[in-house]
Amino acid sequence: MRAKSVNTSIILVLCPMAAARANKYGEISQGSRRAQERSIDDWLPVTSSRNAKWWYSAFHNVTAMVGAGVLSLPYAMSKLGWGPGVAVLLLSWIITLYTLWQMVEMHEMVPGTRFDRYHELGQHAFGEKLGLWIVVPQQLVVEVGLNIVYMVTGGKSLHKFHEIICEGRKCKKITLPYFTMIFASVQFILSQLPNFDSISTISLAAAIMSICYSTIAWGASVDKGWKAAGHVSYHLPETTAAGKVFSFFEALGDVAFAYAGHNVVLEIQATIPSTPEKPSKKPMWKGVVVAYVIIALHYFPVALIGYWAFGNTVKDNILITLNKPNWLIAIANMMVVLHVVGSYQVYAMPVFDMIEMVLVKKLRFPPGLPVRLVARTAYVAFTMFIAITFPFFGGLLGFFGGFAFAPTTYFLPCIMWLAIHKPKRFSLSWCTNWICIVLGFMLMILSPIGGLRRIIMDAETYHFYS
Repeated sequence: MRAKSVNTSIILVLCPMAAARANKYGEISQGSRRAQERSIDDWLPVTSSRNAKWWYSAFHNVTAMVGAGVLSLPYAMSKLGWGPGVAVLLLSWIITLYTLWQMVEMHEMVPGTRFDRYHELGQHAFGEKLGLWIVVPQQLVVEVGLNIVYMVTGGKSLHKFHEIICEGRKCKKITLPYFTMIFASVQFILSQLPNFDSISTISLAAAIMSICYSTIAWGASVDKGWKAAGHVSYHLPETTAAGKVFSFFEALGDVAFAYAGHNVVLEIQATIPSTPEKPSKKPMWKGVVVAYVIIALHYFPVALIGYWAFGNTVKDNILITLNKPNWLIAIANMMVVLHVVGSYQVYAMPVFDMIEMVLVKKLRFPPGLPVRLVARTAYVAFTMFIAITFPFFGGLLGFFGGFAFAPTTYFLPCIMWLAIHKPKRFSLSWCTNWICIVLGFMLMILSPIGGLRRIIMDAETYHFYS
């Protein structure tokens, strides 16, 4: 080996033109690889466009947060009671705003580098392989789980709209699976939009719809509450001690489910342009603050007024509990459909990015329309099939809320902050992060128990594909 190395050196010394040519070809090869990687990044949905403004961050985050979860908050309150319910809602809002700030700050914490995806930040914090295994499974569970729940929500809201419109009329009865397929047919088309910027109009419309139907939900609840004043029970609906405990756990998952925007926040921030003078974290944080103010103005009224109006009789979807006036509830359910159409796309886009990255970078498929068409169509079909098979809306919220939303939302950003910034032990930052980690870990352990129990109870009376 040494002789071969010496001979090579002699040849390069004696033949400078050959050496220059070898070096030139090496540079060309390395340059072509970099150009190829850049072209792939320009094609992938998360990094293909960086022209977003701060208000894109605002309505993308509103669309990501104010969704199916807000409709279940009165139901969660009925399982928690007034005192614990208000405390859990307020604490969740504060903790998730804090962890969201951490993620926005960590997006460009390394000069010249942008962590455009959640797993890229995880790899920087925990190492290339370990970070991938820690973040990707949890993020996929959240995003795929949300898409399944949004399929269920879209189908149920369409079903409810049809029932209200057909009340007193001779309409053909259509079962829930068909409405889920109708909702999915829209997603088959929209899933072919290339990136986050291309769905910005849909996301804006979805954000407006979420604000509107949340307002209708608490506004109609006020009317119901005044009429039912003095006849509403706020006792916990479960009669046994075990039932109360399991319901409490499930309610924690419902609340956790309502705060899920962290799973797409880095991908949203990746669409905002950034320079050393004007880093992306400034417009991103501005949009996040606006979004969280809007979220507070809708989460708390829906949760508190909905519970005040119906007490322990409220269902896991407040709009299903409301029946009158028919025209208003029909409009609200259609607004939910329009909102979850956009929300599905916001959470599906990072999944599309992962799938297409694997297909193009690992399996060497050429980037283009055929890859996008097949991969995204197959994904939408998969979420539709699961939603039709297991449409247990309430149980799904509780189970997914604790199993995956708690880590990625409540304490994983804190762990990454401690690993990267290494704040002084027992300092304010160190203590705050550890409190969030402990509370989030308890949420992750406890809430899936209640959600799984609810799924099992619903499954006992459910007939598949009925």
